[in-house]
Amino acid sequence: MENKKITIEEIEKQLRPQFDEIEKVAYLNQKKVLDAFQEIGVTTSHFVGTTGYGYTDKGRDDFARLVAKIFGTEDAICSPHLTCGTHTIATVLYGLLRPKDVMLSITGSLYDTLENTLHGKDNGSLESLGVKFEFFDLKENGFDEEKIYKYVKKHKPRVVFVQKSRGYSSRKALSCLQMKPVFEKIHQLSPETFIVVDNCYGEFVEVQEPTQVGADVCMGSFIKNLGGGLAPTGGYIVGTKKAIENIENRLTCPSLGRETGSYEQGYRLFYQGLFLAPHVVCQALKGALLVGEVMRQKGYKIIPQTEEKCFDIIKSVVFNTQDELVSFVQLIQKLSPVDSMFVPMPYAMAGYTTDVIMAAGTFVEGASIELSCDSPIKKPYIAYFQGGLTYEQLKILAENLLKF
Repeated sequence: MENKKITIEEIEKQLRPQFDEIEKVAYLNQKKVLDAFQEIGVTTSHFVGTTGYGYTDKGRDDFARLVAKIFGTEDAICSPHLTCGTHTIATVLYGLLRPKDVMLSITGSLYDTLENTLHGKDNGSLESLGVKFEFFDLKENGFDEEKIYKYVKKHKPRVVFVQKSRGYSSRKALSCLQMKPVFEKIHQLSPETFIVVDNCYGEFVEVQEPTQVGADVCMGSFIKNLGGGLAPTGGYIVGTKKAIENIENRLTCPSLGRETGSYEQGYRLFYQGLFLAPHVVCQALKGALLVGEVMRQKGYKIIPQTEEKCFDIIKSVVFNTQDELVSFVQLIQKLSPVDSMFVPMPYAMAGYTTDVIMAAGTFVEGASIELSCDSPIKKPYIAYFQGGLTYEQLKILAENLLKF
């Protein structure tokens, strides 16, 4: 493609109204987090780890109370023993679903890495345990409400599942405003249904979270938004008391629930990362706007468009060829603070159905709140990039992309 004469400074001026809005949301979320820290009464004693069974682990238990307060929920599970977002989501599903129950996804099929959780014979999948799974794809303008309400009224699914972010698709992320009326109607038609939201990449992007507009449960990973770039591992699950009581029995076992689970390293990085998270998300959102607009002005399609509101931290760039896609991902790795000398190449990655290329020169391995990028190697050639602990790093990427 022929390079246009673009300057970063001009683009930043164009983006100033969107930057102002993102900073306003960050301020409101930062206030919410600070208020919660003060209400819980966080002290340095909360940072101390425990060993063995971890009974009476104040740092663990009060951190869960803190996260529940921020999300406006009755209860929460926050554990370094939830190994990733996929594990966290699977823990929720196994905790809530029973044999012969029905699970309905109203945002299409689930993320690739959850395929074996849903399907398969004699592999411990939900299908092998007698759970029925159905899904409806989104319409161009949002939920397919007519299909959803008809199905919910007839089948009374135990779980209705929503993925806020897009996974490896070209759709946009969903807003809490879109979710609210649909959740209200589902609860009206089937009061016993648990509405469960995969909130990965969406935390602190809006002033409300899904649990504040009717979700019974939402969950995510601490190496994404909520960990602020400092949390070394772990996941969170927030929701109603009834839902969390079911899920905690799957986290460990029915006789133990959340009574056990030690973490000798201590919890300072979890508390500190959570406190920083609204600001870090702000940096990532502003940087994604800048990089996306540079690519748009160079002639590439971006999702979402610059003038559209973002409801997760992911920006997608659509390329014409595999080579362009690979070069883009490799540039992100080259501009990373860690492992910048490595050159990522497509490879067969566990949990995915096609070769995947990933750039992740991150301090925390695989942390996608840090600047990272990944893509399945298939048409259309879409790179999904997200994160960035500082806006300045993303600005450096944007400057380099002028020569792309």
